Amino acid sequence: MSSAQSEKQTLFIASLIIFWYSSNIGVLLLNKLLLSNYGFSFPIFLTMCHMSACAVLSYVSIVFLKIVPFQRIKSRSQFLRIATLSIVFCGSVVGGNISLRYLPVSFNQAVGATTPFFTALFAYLITQKREAWITYGCLVPVVAGVVIASGGEPSFHLYGFIMCIGATAARAFKSVLQGVLLSNEGEKLNSMNLLLYMSPIAVLVLLPATLVMEPNVIDATITLAITHRYLVLLILINSIMAYGANLLNFLVTKHTSALTLQVLGNAKGAVAVVISILLFRNPVTFIGIAGYAMTVMGVVAYGESKRRIK
Repeated sequence: MSSAQSEKQTLFIASLIIFWYSSNIGVLLLNKLLLSNYGFSFPIFLTMCHMSACAVLSYVSIVFLKIVPFQRIKSRSQFLRIATLSIVFCGSVVGGNISLRYLPVSFNQAVGATTPFFTALFAYLITQKREAWITYGCLVPVVAGVVIASGGEPSFHLYGFIMCIGATAARAFKSVLQGVLLSNEGEKLNSMNLLLYMSPIAVLVLLPATLVMEPNVIDATITLAITHRYLVLLILINSIMAYGANLLNFLVTKHTSALTLQVLGNAKGAVAVVISILLFRNPVTFIGIAGYAMTVMGVVAYGESKRRIK
């Protein structure tokens, strides 16, 4: 590869990473802004907007723009497995959005960093997959950090915390379940095709849930839109960014190594925390920061131990 081509490739990957960070952190901060600051207290409807945008934009980008090859569902059992994943996926996203109504982004990210703990737990319970003791040992500071951060969090809210833990566990459960349900080589889907099929199923699940649990959402949105004239635009941008985050996650995974992705993922949480504190001015304590730092260090050690054992 010539130096000019190498420079172009480096610039392309750097641009992907910047857009990936921007879309992921942007969705998180916009969710918080809408659900807390704007008083738009409809996390299920907001998730449905995200899934609707993902369904439409996935179809356009795969069928028309051909970003990735279109993969067809080959059997009824494969469809049922994808539907199961979609329901778990719904639960994780809704739980995360509900938690943002009650918790600051910084604490939400601290709890979310415990995903490896739940992944290891579900991997053992579902597939009997065991890790080395040193790997399990690295998970101790991951959990201990969140316990410490919880004790030092001035804006701690029990219901928000339970929702956040539930969302984190559901996210980990989905990744383990995906490995089990779509293990057949002939039925494996790349993440963009999986999103294409999961999103419409998620909308069908979330629509009745919205009608039952958030029946006044349309009236309340119209009322809020009169007060906040950019509300509808923000929901639209937020929904498009939710799809963008998934697309860019796929592209970054494709163009970088697993280790690079892991390091970037850990750093992304820390960047989101710093930006959210600067933006929302939520109070933080030394104990809270120390707890979050311990969790992140545990996650880094866990990833490193898994890589070395492999």
